[in-house]
Amino acid sequence: MKPKHRRVSADWRIAWRQAFASLRVRLLRQTLTTLGIGAGSAYLAAALVIRSVEVAKPTVDAVTLARVDWQAAAAAALCLLGVSNSMFIAVTERFREIGTFKCLGATDGFIVAVFFFEGLFMGLLGSVVGATLGAGGSAFVLSWGGSELMASWVLSAVALGSTAGTGLTLIAALTPAIVAARMPAVAALRTEI
Repeated sequence: MKPKHRRVSADWRIAWRQAFASLRVRLLRQTLTTLGIGAGSAYLAAALVIRSVEVAKPTVDAVTLARVDWQAAAAAALCLLGVSNSMFIAVTERFREIGTFKCLGATDGFIVAVFFFEGLFMGLLGSVVGATLGAGGSAFVLSWGGSELMASWVLSAVALGSTAGTGLTLIAALTPAIVAARMPAVAALRTEI
């Protein structure tokens, strides 16, 4: 007869507190990850402002437009790769902690919720600050050079950069977290980093 284990439910409040405790404990590492998210979002927002200026020109060059589109796509890809790498390493380093949680009865949903909240906080903070700085800095440089700008271009670049950065961060955070949550507790505890 299999022993009955009491499972800790995916209580969102406990997961929220655990996520912030983890952020405090790993403050330097999480700050560096957040800066990486901010850099990717800043690059994306700056590319979007430059694209808006180029599109508004009466004689828009197709090659220039393609180059700016490529820069924006590259910024999004770099943001995704950088965040994925950082989050995957962060999760891999915590396999023993995840194994301990599972031994104490934590569900897979609880573990995923902890990483979801961590990713959400870092994604929002890094993306909003990064997109604001990137769009603002790009607008400043372009207006300094004599280009005409509309406030709506900058605001939409901030909104799109923030949304994309946060979304990419959540995707990057949840994928390794789901893999880790599905590991047996014994395998997670035996993992050597």
